[in-house]
Amino acid sequence: MAADLDIINLFIIAGGTLAVPILAFVASFLLWPSALIKVYYWYWRRTLGLQVRYADCGGYRFCYSYRGKPGMRPSILMLHGFSAHKDTWLTVVKYLPKHLHIVCVDMPGHEGTTRTNTEDYSIQGQVRRIHQFVETIRLNRKPFHLVGTSMGGNVAGVYAACYPSEICSMTLICPDGIRHPCETKFDNHLQDLEHSNYTLNIPLIPTTPEEMEDMFRLCSHVRFKIPQQILQGLVDVREPHNTFYQEG
Repeated sequence: MAADLDIINLFIIAGGTLAVPILAFVASFLLWPSALIKVYYWYWRRTLGLQVRYADCGGYRFCYSYRGKPGMRPSILMLHGFSAHKDTWLTVVKYLPKHLHIVCVDMPGHEGTTRTNTEDYSIQGQVRRIHQFVETIRLNRKPFHLVGTSMGGNVAGVYAACYPSEICSMTLICPDGIRHPCETKFDNHLQDLEHSNYTLNIPLIPTTPEEMEDMFRLCSHVRFKIPQQILQGLVDVREPHNTFYQEG
């Protein structure tokens, strides 16, 4: 009988112990979905071995994540697109060999990198800032591989033209500013936006879960149904930065 009671008590204690994190998860999912999004990014950075660091130069601060150390193979610098951030690359980094030195930086004014004036947000202005970052962390001690997507692809292309001796190779993923032979729905939407003098909603600055879902449809091949709370969490994470994105 005593043994049975001990077993029952053990289950009660175990159940109570498990109930706390489960209830915390449910509460976060329902009330603070943005917290789960941030925990998700943190978890995957840890899992993939990425560390977040800051680089200061003349009163300007860059936020970046990195994995590995410079070695025999070229380092890789990854530049994200407009209204995104360094964690955009997590789904790519997980497929890259762990011995490579990888650097993912928040572009000028984005996420943890300093916001200053509009001159820094032009393509040439961003190229100057990214070069400042490269020099600050001494990434250009030997030629590196440069990767850019969307706006980051535009910046990467101009960077390579301005500093060719620093680049050994380059990958451009849907670079902004280059006219594609086969226009996509996203390209057509941007043209409509430009012709409307930007009175239409900007697809890369979603303010509701529905607009976030529309952005995924325009910018990616995601076809599965994303839970409403996850969409809301993604919107909440972006919301503090939306004024800056709209001005940019």
